[in-house]
Amino acid sequence: MNKNSKIYITGHNGMVGSAIHRNLTNNSYNNIIYESSKNLDLRNQENTKTYFLNNKPEYVFHSAAKVGGIVANDTYRAEFIYDNTVISTNVIHSSYLSNVKRLINLGSSCIYPKYANQPIKESELLTGTLESTNEPYAIAKILALKMTEFYKSQYGCDFISLMPTNLYGPNDNYNLETSHVVPALLRKFILGKALQDDNIDFIRNDIEKRYLGYNITNKLNDIELIKKLKSIGISKNAIKIWGTGNIRREFLHVDDLADACLYFMNLPNVNKINGFINIGTGIDIKLYDLAFFIKDLVEYKGNIKTDISKPDGTPQKLLDVNKAKDLGWTSKITLEHGLTQVYQQYLKN
Repeated sequence: MNKNSKIYITGHNGMVGSAIHRNLTNNSYNNIIYESSKNLDLRNQENTKTYFLNNKPEYVFHSAAKVGGIVANDTYRAEFIYDNTVISTNVIHSSYLSNVKRLINLGSSCIYPKYANQPIKESELLTGTLESTNEPYAIAKILALKMTEFYKSQYGCDFISLMPTNLYGPNDNYNLETSHVVPALLRKFILGKALQDDNIDFIRNDIEKRYLGYNITNKLNDIELIKKLKSIGISKNAIKIWGTGNIRREFLHVDDLADACLYFMNLPNVNKINGFINIGTGIDIKLYDLAFFIKDLVEYKGNIKTDISKPDGTPQKLLDVNKAKDLGWTSKITLEHGLTQVYQQYLKN
């Protein structure tokens, strides 16, 4: 790409899309286009095709998706498979029809079998049963990555799929009903610390700015609000985390993913790459240890309790990132630095 290339970002308001936009802007790319979902519903095939043919983007970063944590994935199974399938098929096919020079399609590490060999190589795809709670989302993402491969092999399209590990960072979703593990833990400990400080005003302001979920509003009286928070595992004395705390996860700052997207968009001779590419740090952490790190970061003085009535999910999910390294890209943001940065941004905002 050159600085004037016409670049289209799908899902530009989301955590990933906004990070890509931020990266491009910081690197002086000045011809970036995007549309809100109100103006362009990517689930509509004809409208998506028309938008591509009329606007003729040269390069596409496809980050639009319906996303959520373990509860959302397991509750809205039909929506997750339908929305994510039609969005990706429409974007990829429209990119082909409008002669897009290169497309980066973003997937997820949930595409791999629940009991895949660790660390997970790209060759582990379709070798076993998926984790049931996010199976609909995973199937949609597998379809999209296979679609980029088949469009490359049949039509010669310069389409690349990147499979990032668990993400966190600016513009994350902090709704406890639908969020992923990092924002959920961070918000729980922040609110727990506010309870210890008897700072109810902070909690009310936080709920007003970021919907908490579970129909909890800042209009409850103090006693009702404290009782509601305790019912979802937030109190002065303890924070509850889901499952046993023994599962292991790898976490990647979204700005690192954006850096990878730009790197592979500009990498020469990428058509010679076979298949898709894992994007991660190559380092994982036990969920219990992650909770303790966030507890110390926030300076919460209570205990951590586990709720074994809640599902753990996949026991371990660590990506083998040697393919990305061999192609010249590695992550730069450590988990400690990234979480500290996110915590400071949360308080600032």
